[in-house]
Amino acid sequence: MDIHVVRPGDTVYSIAREYGVPMAQLLNDNQLPDPSRLVVGQTLVIQYPEVTHTVRAGDTLLSIAAMHGITVRQLLRNNPVLQGGDRIVPGQVLVVSFRQEREGTLSVNGYAYPFIDQGLLQRTLPYLSDLTPFTYGFTPQGNLIQLQDQALIDAARRMGVRPLLHLSTLTEEGGFSNELAHILLNDPAVQANLIAQLLDTVSQKGYQGLDVDFEYVYAEDAQAYAQFVARLREALEPWGMPVIVALAPKVFAAQPGRLYEGHDYRLLSQAADFVLLMTYEWGYTYGPPMAVAPIRNVRQVVDYALTEIPPEKIYLGVPNYGYDWPLPFREGNKATSISNQYAVELAARHYAAIRYDDKAQAPWFRYVDGEGREHEVWFEDARSIRAKLDLAREYGLYGVGYWNLMRPFPQNWLVLNALYNIRERAPRTQPAG
Repeated sequence: MDIHVVRPGDTVYSIAREYGVPMAQLLNDNQLPDPSRLVVGQTLVIQYPEVTHTVRAGDTLLSIAAMHGITVRQLLRNNPVLQGGDRIVPGQVLVVSFRQEREGTLSVNGYAYPFIDQGLLQRTLPYLSDLTPFTYGFTPQGNLIQLQDQALIDAARRMGVRPLLHLSTLTEEGGFSNELAHILLNDPAVQANLIAQLLDTVSQKGYQGLDVDFEYVYAEDAQAYAQFVARLREALEPWGMPVIVALAPKVFAAQPGRLYEGHDYRLLSQAADFVLLMTYEWGYTYGPPMAVAPIRNVRQVVDYALTEIPPEKIYLGVPNYGYDWPLPFREGNKATSISNQYAVELAARHYAAIRYDDKAQAPWFRYVDGEGREHEVWFEDARSIRAKLDLAREYGLYGVGYWNLMRPFPQNWLVLNALYNIRERAPRTQPAG
């Protein structure tokens, strides 16, 4: 695999000739919004097929995979043109393997709202180990607030992806409630009611694990939070189901701030099976323009986490979005959240060259809108994703978790599939009793 950065004068045709690959493959793999309008500085992922299979009458994905000793999901990952589906026709050429040595193995979790586009979900599922529908809440009495998630669970299970129930303190107003967490964490009866309802829901809907995300927990509730997570793990352990807990991106134990003080890395990692480091949102809606996940900041969080948590318990958070800030930045001004693909379209529309910040390991550009106002955009591309995946490999982390899957980002999946084996599981149809 190579990552090509577009230069002045490049075309899809000239790039395909330069690397000796079919132009159709470049287009299919990268899903370019407008192949006739490449942007200086944008990336294209180049793959080199090693073994291919020409579909014959009677072939199925299952029979082709078995013939070549790979899984159906690997076949789907190697052929994005299939869009996660099983429709093939005689004469079609499928890639069985690429000329690429894998650098390791990762578990891959992704978060999605129930209203995710079903076509996008189908295309993405082959690259996942786990799918986490977002989010279940609860009342002050410990009653679980249900989610319309059955379609996501069923789709995940059909693909052999493990669905995880996501529990958070997010309220209908859109914020995380530290007061709701405080009530639950200090009332054993409320906890018992919530845990009983969680177990019922897991059993009835076919979930295979639990992902806990309480943010802005009061500092005085840090120990109680860890004890609650341990109680959840104890309840799910007989079912053979893991508990994951999301951690604020701390760089030292006593880091001040409402986001950090209630998360004790050591206690929470001891209480849970795995942790997710929420290593994103340095660049955020109300902040000044900067990378969403600057690699130096991400590295600082991982460096601290490894003083408290074994690497084999850690998922690294990876953002699947960018921001568009109006300039000049002023306190209270709001940046617009955009997809990584749309960022490139935006650059093309305004004839802006994309630059790359080597320190942050992130792409960015500026443009002037139709009203004469300047904007600054930071997003993710194949290079920035590779930097984050390289970090996970360097530290021997268990996996990565994508926030979130709601927007297409085909280059991410190309890079991930080229560099890593993705853990595949066969979820049980019923929890163990």
